[in-house]
Amino acid sequence: MKPAPFEYFAPTSIPDALVLMEQYGYDAKLLAGGQSLLPVMNFRLAQPAVLVDLNDIAELGALARLEPDGLHVGAMVRQSNLERSQIIAATLPLLHETMPHIAHPQIRNRGTLGGSLAHADPAAELPVITVALEAQFRLQQANGERWIKAEDFYQSLFTTALQPDEILTEVVIPPPEAHTGCAFLELARRHGDYAQAGVAALVTLDDSGACRRARLVYLNVGEIPMVARQAAAMLAGEKPAPALLDEAARHAAGNEIDPADDVQGTAVYKRHLAYVLGKRALEQAVIRAQSTLPGS
Repeated sequence: MKPAPFEYFAPTSIPDALVLMEQYGYDAKLLAGGQSLLPVMNFRLAQPAVLVDLNDIAELGALARLEPDGLHVGAMVRQSNLERSQIIAATLPLLHETMPHIAHPQIRNRGTLGGSLAHADPAAELPVITVALEAQFRLQQANGERWIKAEDFYQSLFTTALQPDEILTEVVIPPPEAHTGCAFLELARRHGDYAQAGVAALVTLDDSGACRRARLVYLNVGEIPMVARQAAAMLAGEKPAPALLDEAARHAAGNEIDPADDVQGTAVYKRHLAYVLGKRALEQAVIRAQSTLPGS
């Protein structure tokens, strides 16, 4: 199949791209890595009248700069560059650990951070990681900009808070607090396939070894990244004993996700996966956090 006819623009600056989006709005699609957009255009599941290619905007490809509010990453940074970045490996171990799980190297060589985030696939890893790390997204339009929390960006299946005339240009990710351990786990039929379920876990301990705060966010068990707030709250102020971690993971899988039957498995099976993966991720995150405590 070939895509339907469209008009093509390749702006070289953010302002020029924003003018195009203001002009064409719903009729336009942004081209980032193209790993999701081009296949659906070839099957004519998407037929935009205008394609705005962001690949010539150098500013959007700025890899990372560390500022007081966190690590700033351009939306057009290739996923393979994130995977190889030493600054990300040093400051954001959860993101670094997750990158090899995303599809295959050929996909990561073209796929971008912002493209994956804006596509909002519930089986994608990067939306879950940015939600778990409490990232902020910079959304720009011709007459201004706004910042939105990653958790508020995702609204429903393949639907975000991004307006037709806006472009996601930058992601800011705060570094984890001291004594924070993290883990990412997912299960797929084959490496590189869409995960049947997955989870990102963060656990922060105080100097006594008690849990000060936790984050538990699941992928592909709901229409958006599923944040298990109640399970995380069960850990706060408590020593993370195995029985408590099991209880929290069981509660999250039973009460805080919304899986559906699909070709990857039944909802019951996905809840079981979420429980097993959640428990293992919490255990791994706790061990890593404990290794940073004084005297460990």
